[in-house]
Amino acid sequence: MNQQYGPGFEPDNNTFYASQGPDGVFSTNARYETLAEYTAKTFGWMFAGLMVTFLVALAGYTSGIGILLLRNSLLFWGLAIAEIAVVMVMSARIHKIGVGTARGMFFLYAALNGLVFSCYFYLYQMFDLVLAFGATALYFGIMAAYGYLTKQDLSGWAKPLMFGLIAMLIVSVFGIFFGGVNILLCCVGIVIFACYTAYDTQKIKAAYFAYAGNPELAKKASVFSALELYLDFINLFLYILRIFSRSRD
Repeated sequence: MNQQYGPGFEPDNNTFYASQGPDGVFSTNARYETLAEYTAKTFGWMFAGLMVTFLVALAGYTSGIGILLLRNSLLFWGLAIAEIAVVMVMSARIHKIGVGTARGMFFLYAALNGLVFSCYFYLYQMFDLVLAFGATALYFGIMAAYGYLTKQDLSGWAKPLMFGLIAMLIVSVFGIFFGGVNILLCCVGIVIFACYTAYDTQKIKAAYFAYAGNPELAKKASVFSALELYLDFINLFLYILRIFSRSRD
């Protein structure tokens, strides 16, 4: 039986209504997905991005591109700038670009990041890389589960986390001159991006309901959420890796 829902209807916590008519009326004739399915797909894109990064990093290492980047600082920083540009363009035009373009830009960013990561096979021991990845997966999983399951509203974390990032940028400048600051910076970075993981996971729910009735925007929001979670994972990994590597020096 076809059910109709007026503009004042709010979907429940498990159902995503993927069709909305011009009169603002929702219909369940169209295929819908649960919140759990939507969240799983978002994490699926995020894990796919991590896989692209790993494969490109491995290819860059075996082909010698990583050592080339280490020897050519101009090329290295060019890649870093390209990564920032891709994220900025994707963020600014997320409502204008198509779903396929959004996914393509996400994987382009993951591939560029993979080239940068190919350098890390030369800079760090394999044991440290594997250990850091395992610890990152554990912390990330715990905080993502908290963000998904908690009944607490985490939207209030946005400003403190942003201020924390700004403070980290300032402290990192001092870290260039005072080595002892680097350990403290890594510890703070782990806390901040662990909290961002929970915060960004809960934002998936907000996107799910905010774009109910607009499947295209919902899919693009899923890709953008995957990018945010990808960045949380990568930054967690980098800070944990630095701590592990320094503890072995």
